[in-house]
Amino acid sequence: MPVETIDRLARELDAESARVAADVDRFFAQQLAPPGDSRDRLYEAMRHAAIGGGKRLRPMLTIAAARLFAIDGERALRAACAIEAIHVYSLIHDDLPCMDDADLRRGKPSVHKAFGDAVAVLAGDSLHALAFEIITDPDTHQDPWVRSDLSLELARAVGPAGMAGGQMMDLHAEGQKLDLPNISRLQQLKTGALIEFSVEAACIMNKMPPEARTPYRGYARNIGLAFQITDDLLDECGDEAAAGKRLGRDADAGKATFVSLLGQDRARQQAQLLVDQAIEHLSSHGSEANLLRAIARFAIERDH
Repeated sequence: MPVETIDRLARELDAESARVAADVDRFFAQQLAPPGDSRDRLYEAMRHAAIGGGKRLRPMLTIAAARLFAIDGERALRAACAIEAIHVYSLIHDDLPCMDDADLRRGKPSVHKAFGDAVAVLAGDSLHALAFEIITDPDTHQDPWVRSDLSLELARAVGPAGMAGGQMMDLHAEGQKLDLPNISRLQQLKTGALIEFSVEAACIMNKMPPEARTPYRGYARNIGLAFQITDDLLDECGDEAAAGKRLGRDADAGKATFVSLLGQDRARQQAQLLVDQAIEHLSSHGSEANLLRAIARFAIERDH
């Protein structure tokens, strides 16, 4: 691809990222308006976690994939925000003292540091519930069968066969000598399952049968692994100010990572290969898939 085309797509991605971030913040600000009673602190904690900051990768993937099928933009945003609500809930719980015990998230105090452990647990639980409230609302899709399929696949992506299962594997991995297939499986569940659903959600909204979704799941699966490899690289040699959180936690916990197994150079090569494969999955599409292609490149070119 010519350099000028790459530069143009990078600028378009930056603009799209800013727009999606603003739309997601607007949506959560509306959804999480404090009710003016004793629940206000809970709503403030949810807003603290959900509004502002973050790469918004998952919403961007959903919205970009929805454009392939000309899905209504506001409906796509609702699905994207349901997925982001799940992601934010997972971050709140991951940061708790009983899990990763992190003080910072997205450049500000983690929820349990700002509001206390009990409120953080409730905020995470509430965002989890909000995700399914959004995804099952007729405003997200008029067809109840589509809403049912979205709910089913989202539940699978975040439960023991997906994100929660991957987190359990990650907890068990501390001090263990995992090999590359085991690390890949762990990350495919912990990080990749929700990323994969972020793209598949648009396919479901387009009423595509499961077998027709295969290339889009393949794209997302490759992006998820490339994204995690880059996270591992940044955790080892990134900038804490840019990351908005303390780095080096995996090494401190004695966890095996892609970088510890492959080394930095081979890890970067593997991430590039995954991105190339992800883009190949979009070969049946023309320029309408350029945003997805740009997101794929962003997965390994980012600095935080």
